[in-house]
Amino acid sequence: MNSKKMFSAILAICVVTMMMTGCKTTKPVSSDGEVELQVPCSGPEFFTGKGIIRASAFGESQDQMLAKKKAQANTREQLAATLNVTIKSVVDNYYSSKAIDNVEQAKTRFEGLTRQVVDQQLSGVATICEKFTKTKTGTFKCYLAQELSGDEIVKGISAKISQDDKLRLDFEYEKFRNEFNKEMDKGAK
Repeated sequence: MNSKKMFSAILAICVVTMMMTGCKTTKPVSSDGEVELQVPCSGPEFFTGKGIIRASAFGESQDQMLAKKKAQANTREQLAATLNVTIKSVVDNYYSSKAIDNVEQAKTRFEGLTRQVVDQQLSGVATICEKFTKTKTGTFKCYLAQELSGDEIVKGISAKISQDDKLRLDFEYEKFRNEFNKEMDKGAK
């Protein structure tokens, strides 16, 4: 076989192999054979950013809708954890500069109200990415990215505080919003 025919045969085998594998390549990223994975609904465009809290997760099940419900539960759990840390820091910063009687009692009441607001806001998350895959074993995976608006959270907290006579007297909306935005900027990647 001459070199042109051999080259053509090798090229044909390579093309057929690429077509059968879907042209997916994995590239080792370390000497021990680790490979980088491309995970749907994740990456820099799905990170928490200025004024937006985001989370990405997946769920897996034999049932497609159950896979989605698991993914939703996982993203909401991440959102709640991020919000709780953010709000705790905001409350600490907000009240550290306040000169009021019973600061600890006010902080405790305030944190209780903010938890209620967070729980309410989590029911209104926006889905920004949703992708399904099916594994070789026949299970479904749902990849999901969801987000919450920081402004909506601050507005919800303000509305809840306006219903509490003791906290309303000491609450400064703009100051709280500024502290919240500062904390959100720290969390932006």
